[in-house]
Amino acid sequence: MNIQERLDGINAVIKNIAEFIQTDENIKTDFNEYLRTIGANSKNGIPLQTACFSYILERNLGEDLKSIPQLYLESNKGLDKDIKDIVSAIDESISSVFEIKKVTKTGFELLNIVNERKYMITSLMKMTSFRGLGSGDYIIARIVNINGDYFLLEISGVLPATKKDDAYRFAVAKIIQNPELVYLDNPEKQKEIEEDVADIYKKFVEFFGTTEVITTNKNADALIGVFNDYAEEGTKADFSALIAEPEEYKFFNVSEFNNSYDNFLENSLGGFSSHKETYDVGIIYDEELGLYAIPFYGTFNKIFEVKDYTKVTNYDSCIKYFLQNDKYSANLIRMVASKHKNFMEIVNAVLAKNYSLEELLKKYKRRYINNKIISSTTVLYRSNAFSSTLGIIEDNESRPQIDTTQKIGRNDPCPCGSGKKYKKCCGAAVLQS
Repeated sequence: MNIQERLDGINAVIKNIAEFIQTDENIKTDFNEYLRTIGANSKNGIPLQTACFSYILERNLGEDLKSIPQLYLESNKGLDKDIKDIVSAIDESISSVFEIKKVTKTGFELLNIVNERKYMITSLMKMTSFRGLGSGDYIIARIVNINGDYFLLEISGVLPATKKDDAYRFAVAKIIQNPELVYLDNPEKQKEIEEDVADIYKKFVEFFGTTEVITTNKNADALIGVFNDYAEEGTKADFSALIAEPEEYKFFNVSEFNNSYDNFLENSLGGFSSHKETYDVGIIYDEELGLYAIPFYGTFNKIFEVKDYTKVTNYDSCIKYFLQNDKYSANLIRMVASKHKNFMEIVNAVLAKNYSLEELLKKYKRRYINNKIISSTTVLYRSNAFSSTLGIIEDNESRPQIDTTQKIGRNDPCPCGSGKKYKKCCGAAVLQS
């Protein structure tokens, strides 16, 4: 099969899936509602073709939250292997921020600034569609790997070379939301991060004598900093003064967690101690997935420890928060469930269901069951995009660009020129993300 035949085959599959979502009795109602919600085909709305593509690639339906490509395969049992392979590849396509390194006759040479891997990409569209794009520009795009060759599915955003800061900020926001993107399709990077997880796990247990510590948000940043010093330098300081309980274990809305895109990155990196309210924070180390700092973790556990769980303020909202928050892994829920024999009884009472633990996880934590998602806290320190972005968060004009081509030790002088150690300045990543 020559390249044109392959391109035609991929485009035909995409066209067939697009027809499927518009005609299938179980999907078309949801698709039409989706179009109305985003204003597709309205005067100033999103074009139908773009909306259709976004729906196919991002929508999950049904009790099992199956993707559109999965539903298409289930509804078309007689497809040949080549078509099935294309549909499955589309389902596993990669959405990221790329720097254009070179424009070729048939596509692009791209650097994925999230997973730090270079790709040679063949475009499914004629290259005349991309006039104006050149080396150094940035694109928000989706690519697909079909039998070892990569193809461009879509470009959803373009930033000129002069907007490098914006491109990197957007890349870090994607990492915080989906940390697995840092090592997706980059096994060398994944191995590097997994080695970090194993190494730091041993140090965490050595330092704290346990895998989880509860304190307040006012002390969490300092406590994490003391542990970081031990992890890097081996000096074990007395941290007892940083262990504190809130006056009351209760769940409530924290205004700083309500991030719009405009302030998402700053709030994600802003630190627990800067928050107005006082609440408990669990500093947890998952041997498989790394370090977490989790607001209201103590309150979540308290619900299953007290004699009358209904006395815990907003207990029901707290349980739903931990189940519905996509940052909290299936491992975390299993960890809490293993400590409390009444876990499923209380959860089912709140949800008015009769789930088993595995059914609960399948419902709320499917992404973690199907994928290995190492914590964003852990992967950020191995991200060049994050290192680059740190220097522009507070003052883009006064801080020089951090050179991401060289590895920066946490005890090295900070490249921003502050005179502080990197770990005390731009390297002081906040772990609430």
